[in-house]
Order: sequence, then C-alpha cells, then structure tokens
Amino acid sequence: MKVTLVLVGKTVDKRFTDIIDEYAARVKHYIGFDIITIPELKNTKSLSEDQQKQSEGELILKQLQPGDHVVLLDEHGKEFRSIEFSDWMTKKMNTVSKRLVFIVGGPYGFSRDVYDKCNEKISLSKMTFSHQMIRMIFVEQLYRAMTIMRGEPYHHE
Repeated sequence: MKVTLVLVGKTVDKRFTDIIDEYAARVKHYIGFDIITIPELKNTKSLSEDQQKQSEGELILKQLQPGDHVVLLDEHGKEFRSIEFSDWMTKKMNTVSKRLVFIVGGPYGFSRDVYDKCNEKISLSKMTFSHQMIRMIFVEQLYRAMTIMRGEPYHHE
C-alpha cells in the first residue's frame, strides 16, 4: 500500500514547507508516501464559492485512480487520538490494496462530486486551522502513527 496526500494549492510559507518536507522524508522510511499538489485556480474573483469548489473538485478527481481508498480531511470527519489513528492506519495497511489517498481541499472545502467519491472523512481537530497548517499537522501525525506502530519512542502517553 502507498499513502498519497493530495493538496489544493502549494504551501506558501517556507517554514511550513521545511517541516512538511522533514516529516514526509521520515514517513518514507516506513511506507511509500508522496504529495501531489494541484495548482491553485486562477482568476477566482469571478467564480462563486460553488464554482470554485466544482473546478477544484474536477482537478482532485483527475488525481484519483481505480482502487484508491479516498479519505477527506474534513471538519465533519471522525476524530482520533494519535494512538487511535495509528490503529486505524494499521487496519488500512492490512486492507487497502492500492493507494490510501488523503485530500486537503481548497479554502471552501470540497465539491459534492469529491464527497461522493470519498470512502471516509477524518477531522484533525474541532478547532479550525489554516489549510497551510493542516498539511504540516497531518504529515506529523502520519509519522507519529508509524512510530507508534513500531513501538518507537517518538510518542509518549
């Protein structure tokens, strides 16, 4: 199984990109992992929120392959403690045969078509974070999950 993180728009703050790159490299020691960045839409001032979500959704759906298990990082998704997320990842590693694809949407969320394609939704917090921060938080939590699976000392109860 391979894990893919799909992002709408590039991470603009170099401090975040440095941390994301660091944790992504760490994750790759445990499992196949890549990040796909969909370019931000141009001229969005002339688009409604729904039109923007629809356009981003079309670009997201082009990144998906048959057999992908699609998980949206969504404020209405299931919340996990880190150990629970590690257990969830263990189950996915044993049941997902192709790619486990996590998606961070654009500023207005996901289109109906993307929601219809997803298998699950996960929320990283009840609090709202910027889309830039969520990327960093998610990659760190993925790394944490891998270290918990292996019984490594990174995570402390």
